Amino acid sequence: MQEVNQADWNEVVKKSNFFLQPDYLQTLEILQQPTLLHRFVIVYLNKKPVWVACFQITDFTAHVFGDLVENQIQELQSKRLKLFDRYLNKYKNNVLMRLITCGNNFVSGEHGFAHSKKINKVEALILLEKVCSLVSQEEKLRGTISATLVKDFYSKELPKEQVLQKHKFIEFLAEPNMLITIPEGVKSIEDYIQLFSKKYRNRVKNILKAKEPVEIKNLSWQEIQKYEVPLYALYENVFNRAKFKLAKLAPSYFYEMKKKFDTLFYVQGYFLESHLVAFSSGFFLPNNVLEAHYIGIDYKVNKEYELYQNMLLDFVEAAITHKKSTLNLGRTAAEIKSTIGAQAHNLVCYIRPQNTVSKAILTPFINYLQPTSWVPRNPFKEV
Repeated sequence: MQEVNQADWNEVVKKSNFFLQPDYLQTLEILQQPTLLHRFVIVYLNKKPVWVACFQITDFTAHVFGDLVENQIQELQSKRLKLFDRYLNKYKNNVLMRLITCGNNFVSGEHGFAHSKKINKVEALILLEKVCSLVSQEEKLRGTISATLVKDFYSKELPKEQVLQKHKFIEFLAEPNMLITIPEGVKSIEDYIQLFSKKYRNRVKNILKAKEPVEIKNLSWQEIQKYEVPLYALYENVFNRAKFKLAKLAPSYFYEMKKKFDTLFYVQGYFLESHLVAFSSGFFLPNNVLEAHYIGIDYKVNKEYELYQNMLLDFVEAAITHKKSTLNLGRTAAEIKSTIGAQAHNLVCYIRPQNTVSKAILTPFINYLQPTSWVPRNPFKEV
């Protein structure tokens, strides 16, 4: 990010998107080296910046895709894929595929590119396709097993013109973002819970009672550094359960983010007898949003103290306390999140394989990432 003309970058992004701000991107870039490569692009029109984008480049070893291929192998009759499956078993620790992502692998939502008002959404998407091709050429992907991923678009905001599909991008649905809109007049978590039906109020009452022995504390960056080892182990507990491990945080991620963005970023520790058993983190964004970020849990005590459920409620309380109108709880665990009032907002992704072999790998990959079925819950009283 240091090589980018930040004045030009800021002219396009302005303050509209925290996750496209140079300070954030530069911090992330430094933290993730060398596990994740970053590329930044500015497009000019008549010498004026009109479009910017960030790309992340990830190398996957064969074992990451091995399970995906194995789960689909009986359904896919391609001889090439069967041969490739044997390759996977033989070279499972070697780099198999390079994925270029336009967007941020660490947050969900539209954080890949931005454009000025001098061009419209369709023109911005045309530029996106052209720049994706240029980045692919620059990274010398031709002939390699690789793909370009563009994430995440809110489906309702996409133009009707299918710009990316015309250029061999495959569209697929990802897990939805779960968002809560804090109702007007709600001043406390108690006010919010009073909007629930009796069934869900009783449920929340039991959840809150379960956490009574747990001490909860907002951590300074010095305290985050002190607890770095157990905190990262708790993060890995959750990471290892993830459906697909796109990118892993650096061990120093949390304290570096807190040190850099003290008032915007927070980490909340959950302690049992002075022992850290869970944590949550989030960003207080300028656009009236609380972005729930990464969590960590000791699953051996999770159920007894309802740690995960209490974290969700604590996110709601933090949003209310800091007067944020929207809480973004991210993807995963959609049904549980809906029990506290979160609603699903569909996200669309696009992926373009570089060649036939890449496409063979991506078929089970896309199938695997399709949203799992779940039953939306409505905790609120019927009006």
